[in-house]
Amino acid sequence: MTHLWVRAESRENEERVGVLPEGVAALLAAGIDVTVEESATRVVPSAGYAAVGAEIAPEGSWVDAPEDAIIFGLKELPDNGTPLRHRHIMFGHAYKGQPAGQRLLARFKAGGGTLYDLEYLENEKGRRVAAFGYWAGYAGAAVSLLAFAAQQAGSPCPPVSTWASSKDMRNDVQSALNGAKPTALVIGALGRVGTGASDLCEAVGLTVTKWDMAETAHGGPFPEVLDHTLFFNCILARPGTPVFVPADTCDRPRQLRVIGDIACDPDSDFSPIKVYDHVTTWDAPVTRVCNAPPLDVMAIDNLPSLMPRESSEDFAAQLLPHLKTLGDINEGVWGRARTYFDTHIQKVTA
Repeated sequence: MTHLWVRAESRENEERVGVLPEGVAALLAAGIDVTVEESATRVVPSAGYAAVGAEIAPEGSWVDAPEDAIIFGLKELPDNGTPLRHRHIMFGHAYKGQPAGQRLLARFKAGGGTLYDLEYLENEKGRRVAAFGYWAGYAGAAVSLLAFAAQQAGSPCPPVSTWASSKDMRNDVQSALNGAKPTALVIGALGRVGTGASDLCEAVGLTVTKWDMAETAHGGPFPEVLDHTLFFNCILARPGTPVFVPADTCDRPRQLRVIGDIACDPDSDFSPIKVYDHVTTWDAPVTRVCNAPPLDVMAIDNLPSLMPRESSEDFAAQLLPHLKTLGDINEGVWGRARTYFDTHIQKVTA
């Protein structure tokens, strides 16, 4: 019997969940056992899961779950070095040379467990089957525009917290801009992330320059990035990704005032944004990388959690058909994710 164990998220400011109660009901009907941990922060209360028949377990008890349980979460586990013996479904951020990712893989190697990375859950054509990208783009553009408005007023970007809906978020951005119309460039405009960023910008009245593979195929340089007030990077860092914002940007003439690095891989060697090296937070949404004129970078790495209900509903609907196939975890999207893991775990020497 396949057993899915939905763990509580341990990361601060994380209220999302990857499966809703109605999804759990469908999994139970398909013959998959489901345990859901208690959580004080999850946007969906535990009572909803209990009502459809899930077993409810204490928060954090996945560490003692049966050996054959498949542990399902979204964001990273506590970085405490303990070996990982279970099969885990989550966003591991482990395959692009990230230091934390290498520590995570070492824990899997030590414990004999397996990572099924949600970022690499792909169909036979290599396209991701479930992603939070649209809401990452939407929220990333919103926070970047709030940062721009604060910068124009000579103030630091204020902290952010969850919005009840995308409509509320959009209204707050519209109010903060107070009629300002900065120019915006989105690279990766045809993907989920770029579509979300473009939609938010257009919803508040901005004109958006939209680039994708055709416009970036020549490999750079890309002086047009510096000619826009706002730049949104919506392309995942991978080998061969060109540099969009070079390290010497502060020394160049530019109109650029805010970078929304929505893809947010600053500690990857493949990052196309070379003016910063760390993620930003809800308490401090931007880091200032240039002065006179200012240039701020927004690089929050859990943007969809700013709208936890809408983003959870969207992602859970995309993922549910694949969760139903967990009984054949060595096949299809799960088998392909396992291949990624097997390739990278072989490179771990620790």
